[in-house]
Amino acid sequence: MTFAIIKERKNPPDRRVVFSPEKCQEVIRKFPRAKIIVESSDIRIFSDEAYRDAGFEVMDDVSEADVMLGVKEVPVAALIPNKKYFYFSHTIKKQPYNRKLLKAMLDKNIEMFDHETIVNKGNRRLIGFGYYAGLVGAYNGFRGLGLRDKLFELPKVENLRDLEAVKTELDKITIPNIKIILSGTGKVTRGAKEILDHLKIREVTDAKYLNKNFDEPVYCLIDVSEYNKRKDGGTFSKKEFYKDPTNYESDFMKYAKVSDMFITGHFFGNGAPYLFTREDAKHPDFKINLVADVSCDVDGPIACTLRASTIADPFYGYNPNTESETDFNDPEAILVMAVDNLPCELPKDASEGFGEMFLDHVIPAFFNNDKNGILERAKLTTADGKLTPRFAYLQEYVDEAAS
Repeated sequence: MTFAIIKERKNPPDRRVVFSPEKCQEVIRKFPRAKIIVESSDIRIFSDEAYRDAGFEVMDDVSEADVMLGVKEVPVAALIPNKKYFYFSHTIKKQPYNRKLLKAMLDKNIEMFDHETIVNKGNRRLIGFGYYAGLVGAYNGFRGLGLRDKLFELPKVENLRDLEAVKTELDKITIPNIKIILSGTGKVTRGAKEILDHLKIREVTDAKYLNKNFDEPVYCLIDVSEYNKRKDGGTFSKKEFYKDPTNYESDFMKYAKVSDMFITGHFFGNGAPYLFTREDAKHPDFKINLVADVSCDVDGPIACTLRASTIADPFYGYNPNTESETDFNDPEAILVMAVDNLPCELPKDASEGFGEMFLDHVIPAFFNNDKNGILERAKLTTADGKLTPRFAYLQEYVDEAAS
């Protein structure tokens, strides 16, 4: 079985990779029947020379490989027919901009395995960059706070060597006496929480956060059961909420009335109540004035996220009264950080962490007859140009690409 580390071709350039040179060596040690080749790239965080020094062949043409390993979408023109591909295709939610990509993979008889669909039997994702998105997103939120309020200046993460360098910069600043809400329970939240804890911001309980004033910065971690409530006043049921959230409404306003900063780490499911609407943001008691929207669902559950921002220009302002974008320094604005490719700012750490998960959960499936069903669950398209039963719901989406 030959695996190829393919070149990232999407713009803006992404320097991440599935396997570092060291992780490639570990793959070969653990699975001697595996072979890895590397497509030459001048943007990858690990140089071609680093892979050669680790003992791997670097070439311009990797079409001999059976399995292509990438991070972001592969342009249609670069797809090699009759291969297995792993990358984030951004198609499983019927994203319009990638409809033609999915159609092309079917036409080229490609077996597509989306990183986002690599899940266990309980449908829980096994690999991803969420932890690093949380780290960088929380850091960027504090960077925005320092810039807007002229408290301190933090450098961009993309200009720092690694996570340790990020934490070294955080050691130089002092956070003012603010209250911060952090939503979610997954990897994104874990990354954001690591930044808050590194800054020695104290975590407090829900009850204390809502009812007390503090003489130090504090944060409170909340999940769906705390920022949603039943419309009829009944008991919250997570099982019911995840199955059908139509009987629930947002209860986030109680936090918005006492918070200065909001870091989002939640997953927003279809049909779930918005955390806060444009009308909520206009309320005179709405106090939040900085949102680090790591989840970045545009024009969705976080009303002030009008668009995704960029690594080059990560901040913009949202004026609740006009419901429009403004300068983030506008006194009436909510400062918004909504970069949608945050892990790109920390490519070395993100790649190393991703490779660890991919080696643990995916590579063994190629050599143990997929005994845990990892590949079977993750596969979107088959070698004979069809959608798998699990993703048959995408057929109408594919047909629209042909019309």
